[in-house]
Amino acid sequence: MNLWFWLLLACLLAYAWKLVGYFVPAKLLKDPRMSRVAGTMTIGLLASLTIVNTVASGQTLAADARLGALAAAAIALALRAPFLVVVIVGAGTAALLRLLGWN
Repeated sequence: MNLWFWLLLACLLAYAWKLVGYFVPAKLLKDPRMSRVAGTMTIGLLASLTIVNTVASGQTLAADARLGALAAAAIALALRAPFLVVVIVGAGTAALLRLLGWN
């Protein structure tokens, strides 16, 4: 199997999964527990994507400036800094660590 086959299969499965969502009864969607579960899953997915993009480089694990930037951003977030400040702290930390040679 080549890459195009797997790409098209993934697209087809993603579309089918989205299509299945139209068959979910409206009564189920109005349940407050469903809203909490959906919100929690969204947060978990975003957190996992952030971690994967931070420590993965292709097929290998990488401990580079991204890890330091994530830690600095987490500290700024814990100090309840505004989102823009968190982003600037993370980017600035990554730039400083790369300037210091931590690639």
